[in-house]
Amino acid sequence: MDLNQIIGLGLLQGLTEFLPISSSAHLILLPLLFGWEDQGLAFDVAVHVGSLLAISTYFRKDLSQIIQGWLRSVFKQQSSKDSRLAWLIIIGTIPVGLVGLFFGNLVEIYLRSPLIIAAATIFFGLLLWRADSKGARYREQHQLTLKDAVIVGLFQVLALIPGASRSGITMTGGLFLGLTRETAARFSFLLSVPLIFLAGSLKTLELVNSAATVDWFSIISGVVVSAISAFVCIAVFLRLIEKIGMFPFVLYRLLLGAFLIYVYSY
Repeated sequence: MDLNQIIGLGLLQGLTEFLPISSSAHLILLPLLFGWEDQGLAFDVAVHVGSLLAISTYFRKDLSQIIQGWLRSVFKQQSSKDSRLAWLIIIGTIPVGLVGLFFGNLVEIYLRSPLIIAAATIFFGLLLWRADSKGARYREQHQLTLKDAVIVGLFQVLALIPGASRSGITMTGGLFLGLTRETAARFSFLLSVPLIFLAGSLKTLELVNSAATVDWFSIISGVVVSAISAFVCIAVFLRLIEKIGMFPFVLYRLLLGAFLIYVYSY
């Protein structure tokens, strides 16, 4: 991989993993548009590790409290708001974990075409717009319930469709449930931690079992670029989301979807 490809894919992963515009779609499309060779499994692992480092660093205090609360609830039967949030995150992760485990290969085979990505980009963008414009947006993080976790978790299953956007579809679910934009985004980001960890672990196991040679310069560079860009993205997004709303991202998705249809339907 050359430096332009490393920086381009690392930035793309970092910036799109947590914005409601679909990182998987962009990682599929960028090499197609520029004629790059497939970046390979090792680099996919690297940029996911970068995203995980970014989200873990940004939410380090929250995650520390959540993990400690969960451990106390398991071993000492002590319940708290942190242990409750931990269980909600676990419950919200189960649906996509199960569907991805049993049907992930079918998604890889049948749903990675540019036109499917275009359709998903447009459809789920409009759904996000609907949720943002019609949602009550009054409920905060402490008001999350078991029902909310299940519903947002089921929405997250749709993220297996390239172009849907994991962060976008979970924020959509949260907004439909009346969460504020910031609460929907924070819960979406916290939900990403176990999912990115599990996905990265599975990819790492695939890498260990493969005979592929590892380009360590590309790997380390990908981790660094992805981590820095993702951290900045999270910080800026959470600071601005209540002010700007979801419309800029919806508009981007509509334009991107239209561009893809124009390019790949001829």
